[in-house]
Amino acid sequence: MFPSESIVSNTLSSLLFYTVCLGMLLLIGVLIRVKVNFIRKLFIPASLIAGFIGLVLGPHVLGLLPDEMMSTWSGFSGVLISIVFAPMLIGVTINFQRIKETQTISQLIFSWNTSFLQWGVPLVITAILLVPLFGVNPLFGALTEIGWSGGHGTAGGMVESFNELNWAAGGSLGLTIATIGLLFGIISGVIIINYGVRKGYTNYLTTNDSLGTKESKDIYEPNEQTTSSVRTIRNEVVDGFAFHFSLIGVAIFIGWILKGVIDNFITGMPLFPLAMIGGFLVGLVLKRTSLYHAIDTSTFRRIQGISLDFLITAAVATISIPVVLEYFWPLLIITIVTMVMMVCFFFYFGPRLFQKDWFEHSIILFGTACGVAAIGYMLLRMVDPDLKSDAFIAYGLRAPFSSPFAGGGLVTSLIPVLTVAYGALVVGFGSIAIMIVIFVIAKAFGLYGRHENTYFINR
Repeated sequence: MFPSESIVSNTLSSLLFYTVCLGMLLLIGVLIRVKVNFIRKLFIPASLIAGFIGLVLGPHVLGLLPDEMMSTWSGFSGVLISIVFAPMLIGVTINFQRIKETQTISQLIFSWNTSFLQWGVPLVITAILLVPLFGVNPLFGALTEIGWSGGHGTAGGMVESFNELNWAAGGSLGLTIATIGLLFGIISGVIIINYGVRKGYTNYLTTNDSLGTKESKDIYEPNEQTTSSVRTIRNEVVDGFAFHFSLIGVAIFIGWILKGVIDNFITGMPLFPLAMIGGFLVGLVLKRTSLYHAIDTSTFRRIQGISLDFLITAAVATISIPVVLEYFWPLLIITIVTMVMMVCFFFYFGPRLFQKDWFEHSIILFGTACGVAAIGYMLLRMVDPDLKSDAFIAYGLRAPFSSPFAGGGLVTSLIPVLTVAYGALVVGFGSIAIMIVIFVIAKAFGLYGRHENTYFINR
């Protein structure tokens, strides 16, 4: 099924008009982000601001936007998330020597196990408490990792999958949980950093330094501006963005073929992780041709960024407020549990996984596991302004082994399917068991335990 079939509007002109309106919302979000100081300090992205404006203007609040427009926007998520994931593995190179030097393996263990924690505990609580007490769908327990580690992009992209699994409420609830996680990541991250500075856990920021007084600029000065992509193919052949879009198109087409095969055996498998596999296959083929040198990963990142901004704006604007209110108490319980376990995970496992700069390595992963990569990066820059630690390098090196799978990738998309097939309790306890096994293996290889130079443990 092609994306246009999910659009309610009857003409391409209507689709263009609704897309233009979405762009206008995003521009308003940018203006608010740039001009309103307290929003800037909270690092709330413009796309999220724009989405909330659309939500207020929508049918559940002011009723100024037509239902047809909201229906069209709700169909954007499943389409745009495939564009985000399709190029993720095209042109990616891996430096194994740097992986060893920068504690990348420890970051992988941290990030993978936060996902297993966010799968396991909520699913078990859902099965044991929330299903019998509130009658929620067992899939409710799978939303935590989708919303927190996956973020708004993944939550929006899973809307279609939840519809196929006969639980339409999952889309709005996932986006709500993603918003809660994002705000918690920002607020709690700043609190944790202030606490860490006072306790002496940070290595590049002390109580004598000013925390958070150096504000980053939302708009670069002309002399500070840099290129965000490079030209790799002559314009008389094809525009560079058009070339990269064509590769994304091939990757998504392969994903459609894979989905058609998988749908014969598994219900509810979303397109976006299969598009990522398609991208991986495209990359393998291109490596054998001269076209491989025309790939610019920065151009792919720009295309992904555009898609993600429009995706988040559309997804948040179409949240069903009645559904959120209906699930208020289950949401409150799961939110409190997740908040507590994320803070405990940070302070207990962080200093035991990293032999050096445990706070810096842990804080960037904490921010990412609560919201998005930008939040993790923002928290790291607060404690390591000049990026003297290897935390950011390791963060980038771990991405090919983590992002395509957990935190919004292939495994994230499979958890709801497995929950329907085997039940929330089985998948929940299975996730916790895998997390424990990973820690046991890490302990056996000396990657987990008390480290002599970890101040936090040996005080």
